[in-house]
Amino acid sequence: MPSLAQMTGSLHIHQFYIGKLKAKQEQLFDCDPELAMLLDNVAAVLSEHAEVLAGDIADMECDD
Repeated sequence: MPSLAQMTGSLHIHQFYIGKLKAKQEQLFDCDPELAMLLDNVAAVLSEHAEVLAGDIADMECDD
């Protein structure tokens, strides 16, 4: 099982890339809506995973 520090680092990486994807999606919305939608879908999947990670981190912090 990953350590709390590893999970926290992973959460920060997820959040970083979610921000990057959303910014690029906004840039591409007018010129390439299909690609923008794809990026939005990828960001949504990463967001869901980030929520799970945040919950797991909270559980680990409560256990300590």
